[in-house]
Amino acid sequence: MDSRQAKEILMRSRPETTDAADAEFVEALEQARRDPELGRWFAQHRVFQNTIRDRLRQLPVPPGLKERILAGSSPVEITVWWRRPAFAALAAAAAIVSLAAVVFFRPQPTEDRSFAAFRNRMVRSAQRGYAMDMATTNLSEIRAFLGAHKGHADYVLPARLERLPGDGCAVLRWHDRKISMVCFDLGGHDDLYLFVTDRSDFPGAPSTREPQFTRIEKLTAASWSAGDKAYVLAGPGDEQFLRGYLAPP
Repeated sequence: MDSRQAKEILMRSRPETTDAADAEFVEALEQARRDPELGRWFAQHRVFQNTIRDRLRQLPVPPGLKERILAGSSPVEITVWWRRPAFAALAAAAAIVSLAAVVFFRPQPTEDRSFAAFRNRMVRSAQRGYAMDMATTNLSEIRAFLGAHKGHADYVLPARLERLPGDGCAVLRWHDRKISMVCFDLGGHDDLYLFVTDRSDFPGAPSTREPQFTRIEKLTAASWSAGDKAYVLAGPGDEQFLRGYLAPP
């Protein structure tokens, strides 16, 4: 299931339903956890649905409305129709829905899609940990899995990274761009995360093999390009620590 299919399924979800027991919904929810952009959209969707539900629950029910509906008629009133309680409640509900729609669907500022924004998002998410599409220590199996699932599998690893055992991998998406993530096991519950993407997909991607280093919260990231690919390596420690895995053997 890709993010487009997952969004169609999640769009149909409603609060306080049995969605959690539906296998298709569970699969779509897992895709939202892997795709940060889809995850943000779904969080907003749930806020919107909950807001509508809560506001409708707060509307007062006109006295005798149930009996009049069941009877199929109501006493003659000399009140202008839009001032009747039932119509007032419906009008209030419509106003709430319209207001929520305006708030929810108002134009959003254009999101930063630069390489720096991509790097920062991937590295920040790495601090919480990624769900692996496949867990293995075998780097050859990781490359084969990424290739079979239409990820970037033609990446070139520095020699010292090649010597590390793997921990797993995943095919991620960011603004409909595919990202290959390879996780290396450093031991002691520490990992290195390598993100591989097409350099042409991101404005401001590095143009040389010389790594650029930046500290992003608790991790250090190194960014570089080789051929048509852009790379980000993130892990604990400082610049000198990461250089130890990027230097020639």
